[in-house]
Amino acid sequence: MAKMAAAVGSMATLAAEPGEDAFRRLFRFYRQSRPGTADLGGVVDFSAARPACGAGPDGRQVVRSPLNVTSVSEQNARRAGLEPVSKWRAYGLEGYPGFIFIPNPFLPGSQRHWVKQCLKSYCQKPNVCNLDKHVVEGETQNLWAQSRDFLRSEHGSKRRPRSLLEKLRWVTLGYHYDWDSKKYSADHYTPFPSDLAFLSEQVAAACGFQDFQAEAGILNYYRLGSTLGIHVDRSELDHSRPLLSFSFGRSAIFLLGGLRRDEAPTAMFMHSGDIMVMSGLSRLLHHAVPRVLPGPDEERLPRCLDAALPAPLPADSVLEACPEEDWRVCAGYLSAARVNVTVRQVLAPGQGFPPEPAEGECHPLDGDSPGKRARLAPL
Repeated sequence: MAKMAAAVGSMATLAAEPGEDAFRRLFRFYRQSRPGTADLGGVVDFSAARPACGAGPDGRQVVRSPLNVTSVSEQNARRAGLEPVSKWRAYGLEGYPGFIFIPNPFLPGSQRHWVKQCLKSYCQKPNVCNLDKHVVEGETQNLWAQSRDFLRSEHGSKRRPRSLLEKLRWVTLGYHYDWDSKKYSADHYTPFPSDLAFLSEQVAAACGFQDFQAEAGILNYYRLGSTLGIHVDRSELDHSRPLLSFSFGRSAIFLLGGLRRDEAPTAMFMHSGDIMVMSGLSRLLHHAVPRVLPGPDEERLPRCLDAALPAPLPADSVLEACPEEDWRVCAGYLSAARVNVTVRQVLAPGQGFPPEPAEGECHPLDGDSPGKRARLAPL
């Protein structure tokens, strides 16, 4: 307890120092933090049986968040691989209205489906990914087939060349997000995956957003050493709809700040299977990922990924079985990585994209450049 108090005190001192903004200072602190030491003593862990109140560097209290239990039937929850909503635990943080954290509500084995989809299905063409600008056209047609032999080896050499999947940094689904213009466009629209849309709609409904429509997704693929810079997700044209975030694989530290970067953020762990919902005021807050954490045993994945899906699956399930051979590839990837899926509704009902500005007309852009947004490990 004394170590945690000391860590919280040192972070509060860091946040109060003049010069560099408070968010950047704490981002740098956690990026350089040492797992297993007092450095992480002030990080909120919602997965604990009873999350410690006032665990953030600014002493924010952890509160219980109500869920709409009757909005999602047990059958629909099961179809998406989720526990009945009545069994979920949901939390918020004092001072962050609209922020909801749901520690792993997935049924045993169901996370394997979503991991496999992120590595085998969602990253395939016609979806756009970061590799399109770095490799010869055609090489990204089937990243899974080109990478599985590298990844399914249980004891792969750390010095071997990285597979294309290991070089993957982001994929866009549905309406494509242009990292340069910071705008969504229908020009590169691809059909949004029906299974992910169904999962997102059930989670949104449980959090009070029954009319949520999954229109765009951004998948971020993190290696150990990867970070996601400080930013605000404001490119969606309808901010009244929530942003949903799903985490799989290695744990990470997530920082949630304020409307200004001089407000010190609260740090929290994101573990495999955890879901975050940002809505209301929290929808437009600064946030970042300064650190992906190695496991205590580098060869072992989080225990929630141990179980396989039951066979046979219910006929109405949106999940697909993950063959053991496929899971060996996924496990090889996740041994040093995590995947984060964010799902968004871009347009309000009946809304369309505004016309592009005429040639020569300029629109102001957000202050964060793509380089600041995603400080991911280099290819």
